[in-house]
Amino acid sequence: MDINDLRSIMTVVSFAVFLGIVWWAYGKGSKHRFDDAANLPFAEDEGERIQPGALRQEQRKTS
Repeated sequence: MDINDLRSIMTVVSFAVFLGIVWWAYGKGSKHRFDDAANLPFAEDEGERIQPGALRQEQRKTS
């Protein structure tokens, strides 16, 4: 095994990681979380803010 084989393996692994990140980011389950996170700066008072841990637990209960 020479350096070119290692480079080829790293290219394939990097591409697989890239596809995994794209799949995670554009998956239908992520849209709701990202929308909630995008609106956090606009929350007026503490009652409107969503706690990230509570959201995750709520999603686990529904799935």
